[in-house]
Amino acid sequence: MTESLKDAPSVEHKAAGHLMAELREIPFLASASIRRESTHGDSRVDFILNVRSPKFDRRLVCEVKSNGQPRSAREACLNLIDYRRSDKRDYPVLIAPYISPAAAAICTQYKVGYLDFSGNCRLAFDQVYIRREGFPNQSVQKRDLRSLYSPKAERILRVLLTAGKRSWRMQELADEADISLGQVANVKRLLADHEWIGYAGILQELAGKQKSSFHIRSLDDAVLPMLREWAQNYRIERSDAREYYAMKPIPQVEAELTAASREFKARIAFSGFSGAARFAPAVRYQRVTAYVLGNLDSLADRVGLKPVSSGSNVTLITPYDEGVFYGAREVEGAPVVSPVQLYLDLAQTKGRGEEAAAAILEEVIKPLWR
Repeated sequence: MTESLKDAPSVEHKAAGHLMAELREIPFLASASIRRESTHGDSRVDFILNVRSPKFDRRLVCEVKSNGQPRSAREACLNLIDYRRSDKRDYPVLIAPYISPAAAAICTQYKVGYLDFSGNCRLAFDQVYIRREGFPNQSVQKRDLRSLYSPKAERILRVLLTAGKRSWRMQELADEADISLGQVANVKRLLADHEWIGYAGILQELAGKQKSSFHIRSLDDAVLPMLREWAQNYRIERSDAREYYAMKPIPQVEAELTAASREFKARIAFSGFSGAARFAPAVRYQRVTAYVLGNLDSLADRVGLKPVSSGSNVTLITPYDEGVFYGAREVEGAPVVSPVQLYLDLAQTKGRGEEAAAAILEEVIKPLWR
């Protein structure tokens, strides 16, 4: 095999190298050669890899993206499909640092091959079929993930997921989440990259006007994927948790904590199994968990909680951001975090916590979106 890609931008050069490495595994491949950027009509590809064997002569027309999220993948697929009309030998391939499972599904839908730097790929043409999947993102776009799951951005996600089927203008969302308009715009862009939002005024949006309202798409297309990814990236350790032991029955401890928080003007909302049992009565528990903004020492003293390093049955948490209280409501006489926050907290607890999170998802969150 021969290869040449002189003076190529580093990401394109790396993309070509990964593609060549995959093709070297084909024993019957006779030769391969690369040429740089090519344009046909309004369509453009970054490079073309000519591959030959005794049984075929193919041109792998490749577009390289720095972002392999669904919206970027769809745009690339449409461009590649338009380009390949010029030559029947063309086989379109999308290459990116990481191609998410949702983006991979889009490529398969359009019959476009794909390859990423983490090892995921699907190349299917003539007698060639190479498929690898399930490799984690080795070149995670950490900045984007931090942006989408930073404390301020999470405020937006809580609002969107708690509100159910409604549309938002950007200023409305900024006001509701108590963050800046610029932060809303940044999160909106990231959600659009995932294809998790739709627009009520799509013609206005396409015209570049920012007054059109947008909404979270359907349960299966957006809500569930968003919750799964958020749970995977949610860092509960950002909050400061203190452990205590209470001699009193759990219901009495919760009632006294609620009363004491009002006395000391502290903000409190139960989470974990304390919250789950109030939304899904089948959940059984022997531990109190609550977010508190206020003087924990005063609360603990008033309720008779003893600080312990092990064997605790009460956890009081000073949250990393006040956003955890968004959507909190009173259930059975006690303040409880929103079902979305409850789901995130429970999902961090292996075993019974994951089961309780699944119950909250099925019984409380999903009905909002049906």
